[in-house]
Amino acid sequence: MSRHDRGRRKSVSRRGGTTYRKKSYARGNAPLRSDSLKGKKSSFVDSEKSPKQEELIRLNKYIANSGICSRREADTYIRTGLVTVNGKVINEMGYRVRRTDDVRFDGRRINPEPDTYILLNKPKGFATTDSRAKGKTVYDLIANATAAKVKPFGRLGRNATGVLLFTNDDEFVQKFSKKGLSRMYHIELDKNLKPEHLQKIEEGITIDNRTIEVEAINYVDNAPKSEVGLKIKHMGNSVIRTIFEHLGYEVIKTDCVTLGPLTKKDLPRGRYRILTPKEQDLFKML
Repeated sequence: MSRHDRGRRKSVSRRGGTTYRKKSYARGNAPLRSDSLKGKKSSFVDSEKSPKQEELIRLNKYIANSGICSRREADTYIRTGLVTVNGKVINEMGYRVRRTDDVRFDGRRINPEPDTYILLNKPKGFATTDSRAKGKTVYDLIANATAAKVKPFGRLGRNATGVLLFTNDDEFVQKFSKKGLSRMYHIELDKNLKPEHLQKIEEGITIDNRTIEVEAINYVDNAPKSEVGLKIKHMGNSVIRTIFEHLGYEVIKTDCVTLGPLTKKDLPRGRYRILTPKEQDLFKML
């Protein structure tokens, strides 16, 4: 074989003769030089970043989508320094942000989606999570409710039932996560709750050097003494189990009956509804 034939691939033609063709250096076949990666990022790393690149949105569009103004007006506000992204003033035209960035207009945080509030009457057997590994989740129940990226405010255990609120309003979440939001639970225990234990919970029970305060607790009317109504501002039903297990009871059922000014009245189990403007105003007055 001559030196001109080196690097060629040998093949047999239909007529029985031997021919040579040049080795293909199409994508995936080209040899890698050891120095070709020096000082460069791997193309695989770039491809991993591509999903994040798709999430970027122009800052003026982000502002316009929040309902404050048009894109043209947003450009003016950006130039005049009224817009910050993650605490930094942005004057650059065409600047892109992610939906999760902290974008503020004149000091107030804005959202590229309209504030959305969804009330669900959660049935048993659905996890309060967006993880598909957990099986059936509450997101399956509100899949057709909105295109906004809402999240549950607070949690209900898989076997707990009752009202659960979803929203994309960060200010709402921050406000009521800090000050709390009253919830009324209908709880069923494995045995009758002793009056002295009811009084102990009402006065504020201390567990592991932490005092858990409730707003109200009482027996449910026309029901066994194993059923109680508990009003509390804590955001998860795990604290309810903690209270009763500390006193030697097992929680059989937990049903969230009210959430702030909202109730599950006229909302069948497994169904949801969008809050009315009047209901949203009720929260603003709390």
